[in-house]
Amino acid sequence: MKKSQITPFGWAIKRRLAELEVDQKTFCEQNDIPQARLSDMIRGRKKAKRYRMQVIELLSLHEYDES
Repeated sequence: MKKSQITPFGWAIKRRLAELEVDQKTFCEQNDIPQARLSDMIRGRKKAKRYRMQVIELLSLHEYDES
């Protein structure tokens, strides 16, 4: 099975988490976001609209706000 590529939004999430010195698991636990949903957003497998806005707000990634 081919691995999904990381999207530009996914790289922005990873970059911001690195700046905050927080790993994905900790970020998800602290903000009640399923780890699978964050992974889906990073890899572009699902839009995960319910959590996308939450991630955008928490990480100040407003340039990715589609609303």
